[in-house]
Amino acid sequence: MPEAGLKELLEAGVHFGHQTRRWNPNMRRYIFGELDGIHIIDLVQTEALLENARRFAGELASGGGTVLFVGTKKQARGPVQEWAERCRMPFVNQRWLGGLLTNFNTISQRIGRLHELTEWEQEGKLELLPTKERMKMRAELAKLEYNLGGVRDMDRLPDAVFVTDLKTEEIAVREAARLRIPIIGLVDTNCDPTPVDYVIPGNDDAIRSCRLVIGTIGGAIEEGASAWRVQEERRLQEEMERRKREEEERKKREEEEKARKEAEEAAEKKAAEEKAAAEKRAAEGQSGQAAGPVGAGDPPAPAVAKASSGPVPPTPPPAADAPPADSQPGNGEEASK
Repeated sequence: MPEAGLKELLEAGVHFGHQTRRWNPNMRRYIFGELDGIHIIDLVQTEALLENARRFAGELASGGGTVLFVGTKKQARGPVQEWAERCRMPFVNQRWLGGLLTNFNTISQRIGRLHELTEWEQEGKLELLPTKERMKMRAELAKLEYNLGGVRDMDRLPDAVFVTDLKTEEIAVREAARLRIPIIGLVDTNCDPTPVDYVIPGNDDAIRSCRLVIGTIGGAIEEGASAWRVQEERRLQEEMERRKREEEERKKREEEEKARKEAEEAAEKKAAEEKAAAEKRAAEGQSGQAAGPVGAGDPPAPAVAKASSGPVPPTPPPAADAPPADSQPGNGEEASK
């Protein structure tokens, strides 16, 4: 949405304040004058302060911050819901629950109950209950939706609160001020601007005025939030790619380590086999030397060497009935004769 200038503010009737008898003295510095018993707001200051608030809201949203839209009066309900949904921000446009900010832990439990009942309704579980319990739970769901439907996705305290009427949203302003949450407020001449951090002097009773101011702030928030979501998506994509690369590198290192270990084990196994084969060959050689003295290249026995020094007479075959040569006396003498 384009920035609101003096012409747009004047056409929307932002300069009209309340009756002079209902004014708040703290708004004196924002009042230009009076006309027919009605205070006229200085639009020059309104333009500058609106731009300041718009810049703050845009920077907050561009950094991932959350802005809570609050507008429960009839003139602001529609624009508040419209722009909050466009910006994907929480909002309250029906009734402000006391303790929504200061007692957020309890409110979070009720928000959880809202999500639970909504899930049951979508899954058809409520249809399986008895009639009395089903009607009771649907009534509870309708009540929670009415009071907390706009803040169902708010999982933490907001970073800023945008209020359209300080008189109507007095409790919200007090809670935000107690928690020191920055407040952006559309302040009329009958309100006290003291607790508001970013004052926007203007008419909070006219529909066109509320729509213009809410649209200006909402447009800045929408632009900043969109830029932040784009950056967040890019960051998440880069993070996923980085994790994917790390996973691939880890798998590659594991495969290399596994291949290295397999190579080392194969080398150790081969070395062990070669060592065992060498030991086996050495053992066979030692056993061969110990068992064979007449092997090839060994010197003959002394008796054999002496007998082979001369001619060896033929040995007659022994008689069949004759006793052995050693047992007959005189065989040696006859042989010598």
